[in-house]
Amino acid sequence: DMEENSLYTLIVFLMCIKLCDETLKMLQTNLGPSCQATCLETIRILSRDKKILAPVTTKPAMLTLLKLAGLEYTQTPVQEMSDFAVIIEALKCLCNIVFNSETAQQLCVEFKVAAGACERLKMHRDKNMAQEIKFFDVRLLFLLSALRMDLRAKLMEELRGLPLLIDVLENTLNIRWSDKYVVATDQSDTPLTQEQMDFAMESLKTLFNVTYDCNRQEVDEDAAHQHRHLTAILCHCLLAKTQAEDRTEEFHSHTINLLNNIPVTCQDVLFSPNIQNGIVSYNGKKMDAVEVLLGFMEKRIDRSSNLREGVTPVLSLMTECSRCHADMRKYIRSRVLPPLKDVTNRPEVGTTVRNKLVRLMTNIDTGVKHTAAEFLFVLCKENVDSLLKYTGYGNAAGLLAAHGLLAGGRGEGQYSDDEDTDTEEYKSVKSFINPITGRVEEPMPNPMDGMTEEQKEYEAMKLVNMFDKLSREQIIKPMRVKPDGTMGPLEEAVNDYTSDHNSSSDSD
Repeated sequence: DMEENSLYTLIVFLMCIKLCDETLKMLQTNLGPSCQATCLETIRILSRDKKILAPVTTKPAMLTLLKLAGLEYTQTPVQEMSDFAVIIEALKCLCNIVFNSETAQQLCVEFKVAAGACERLKMHRDKNMAQEIKFFDVRLLFLLSALRMDLRAKLMEELRGLPLLIDVLENTLNIRWSDKYVVATDQSDTPLTQEQMDFAMESLKTLFNVTYDCNRQEVDEDAAHQHRHLTAILCHCLLAKTQAEDRTEEFHSHTINLLNNIPVTCQDVLFSPNIQNGIVSYNGKKMDAVEVLLGFMEKRIDRSSNLREGVTPVLSLMTECSRCHADMRKYIRSRVLPPLKDVTNRPEVGTTVRNKLVRLMTNIDTGVKHTAAEFLFVLCKENVDSLLKYTGYGNAAGLLAAHGLLAGGRGEGQYSDDEDTDTEEYKSVKSFINPITGRVEEPMPNPMDGMTEEQKEYEAMKLVNMFDKLSREQIIKPMRVKPDGTMGPLEEAVNDYTSDHNSSSDSD
């Protein structure tokens, strides 16, 4: 039976390759649009299988598909589009083939497919062009920019892809402007249609690839204007609604990913005082978009699946914005770390946003726990005492060790000097709080009470021997906090003490 199944699979495989090859040959003849569309649909279905792509990843085959898609690059790359159905099917084939074949990706670079797609996208405001053609042009650019790193810089600089894609996104969302960086379109008026959502998300994904290195580069005046303009559109995206909640979350996810690429100094547009129809105010600024970020973060934490991809982008975004923009940090702190009143429970126990974030500080995923800890640290203005007040030393130890702050102090960030105000409830129990657990605890009885000096010495030596055994068998490595706040082997302290003692003896 196994041999028969293997033989059957081989026969089907060879038949599919043959079918693909013969279909391509038919496309190179003078077929009518209806027959061309049918042949392309056949290739589109076959091209989902990586193993049978050989016939369609040759230069003649790719050129045929590009010609039918209207993307064959010439000095006048805007092609005559006689039949939209043929163009759309050819674009779908190209998307499948590019996704599954490195050879096809290289041929697309050689045939300047990105340039052809960009030229046609300049016609995106043409109402006579089918929306699907615009959609698959953007999807093809997304795939090429995702799979070919060298195309990102070319799209950004040579092909002017950033302003083009921003214009495409703006037009897709029907955005109108009331002022510079102020969107006049009412987000609550009408939910985005399914077509708008699909096209906008494809544009956001492509913009993410194009802007991948932007936050690592110096920003001149023109670039800053472009980034602020884009941020205003993304603020509109955060406040926009769709016809389904899960689609809204997906839309917001792509928006947040892109915001992480924008230089943080340009992101104050997210909480401009001039945001239309904003209802959440703080210090004269509209914090509606920030509120969406907080709600998105909490929803992803509650889901507790794939936290690295689900939570770290929004936490990273709010951390960097809070580090740079005081108003945003103060508002987020008021929502995440309100003044403490009840400290009878551990900081990680409960259903508040603070409780959920503190639980992430000990998550098994290193990236998640570091990102969550850094977020809370910045909200506390990188003040160790303030962080310990809200999280307890046990939860914060990993971050403090990474920053070399186990002995206390502050991080390197620059913040205002305003102090955190304690509630009367907190002040009344502050002296009873266990700094390790971060909650009020009854004083523990001294386990050595009632022991004789000999018994105490015996227990002490027993503990020393246990640690010595664990250390010699390399199960643990005894460490200490050095004066600079970093961790170091305990044996260094012993060596330092011995050296100082010997030096003192020699001098005597």
